[in-house]
Amino acid sequence: QVRLVESGGGLVQAGGSLRLSCRASGSSISRYDMAWLRQDQGKGREFVAISTWRGGSTAYADSVKGRFTISRDNAENTVYLEMNNLKPEDTAVYYCATHTSDGSYYLLTGYNYWGQGTQVTVSS
Repeated sequence: QVRLVESGGGLVQAGGSLRLSCRASGSSISRYDMAWLRQDQGKGREFVAISTWRGGSTAYADSVKGRFTISRDNAENTVYLEMNNLKPEDTAVYYCATHTSDGSYYLLTGYNYWGQGTQVTVSS
């Protein structure tokens, strides 16, 4: 069982930056692929970024590539999402989750443990 708690969301102007944190408890994240997903009102939940435990590789949705950076600190059992040059379309609730499937990062069925989410609002 993994418990995930996100923090760091808030209100920011377009072009600004935020850093989200996701602290895990109950199990070490060192053997988990850790991801960030987001969901805006009236829309489906979508993949944002992932950090794999094997090889330490990362992957990003095209919409955030070059602006967002995912990182992890296994010693602190924490995953981060650094978000720069934020746009109004980045407004959403951001969720941290563990990905345990061999399938695509874009399929929500591949995620099992989720945090409660943190709201990010970007004003124009």
